[in-house]
Amino acid sequence: MHIVNTVDALRVLIHTWKAAGERIAFVPTMGNLHAGHCQLVKAAKEKADKVVVSIFVNPTQFGVGEDFDSYPRTEAQDQDKLRAIATDVVFQPTVLEMYSPHAKTVVSVTGLSELYCGASRVGHFDGVATVVCKLFNMVQPDIALFGLKDFQQLAVIRTMVKDLNMPVEIIGIETVRETNGLAMSSRNGYLTPEQRQTAHVLYQVLCQAREAILAGNGDYANVEQQALLALQQAGFQPDYFRVCRSNDLASAQLDDTELVLLTAAKLGKTRLIDNLSFTR
Repeated sequence: MHIVNTVDALRVLIHTWKAAGERIAFVPTMGNLHAGHCQLVKAAKEKADKVVVSIFVNPTQFGVGEDFDSYPRTEAQDQDKLRAIATDVVFQPTVLEMYSPHAKTVVSVTGLSELYCGASRVGHFDGVATVVCKLFNMVQPDIALFGLKDFQQLAVIRTMVKDLNMPVEIIGIETVRETNGLAMSSRNGYLTPEQRQTAHVLYQVLCQAREAILAGNGDYANVEQQALLALQQAGFQPDYFRVCRSNDLASAQLDDTELVLLTAAKLGKTRLIDNLSFTR
């Protein structure tokens, strides 16, 4: 497994592979890898000849007062996990390698980036779109894989790729969950043992809302309010719970059939997000 820290070193490898006609898959991460990340890499290996994984805690997607400084950095353990599943390259740049001190360009997917998590984390999705755009230019992948847990993030990236005519196929991979249903996330490590006993309720409330809709409840505002109440009663501080169209994340209407439930809530100091897609 190659470990490279500069764009120049990465491009030497990419050029060699492309010259040989090899298909390249890319999995961008912020490290602190768990089973969900490993599932992305395994899926990438099935779809391409070479797999590049980036590990970069991106400062531009963290807001003031968020956890950039405390975000878990576990590079050695991450490399061991990636080596065990035969990753071809780990790209692990510094902030200075990724961002010129005088950089002036920001990629912004307007509208979509201001909804839901974007309303609570102003500028977050601009940081995501900018760093992913830069990484795509550096890696030049044929395909890139993202977890469906970050559903809005994936929608932002899909829109960016379409709007900018990027030659990258975006593939979403199903959320990997713990046995109680809690979506795996690097931030789960912030939860106390007591909070971990409660955290799975977020997924339970999503499932209950889905069942209510499938049973014929077309009052989506009521479904949302009941879900928010259930989260509050369980000890969460909910940010939002929305019934959306899965293709553009607009508020769902009664004639929409492809739906996604989106939610974010704090449990203690930990902000958790999750979603559930289904056909009505």
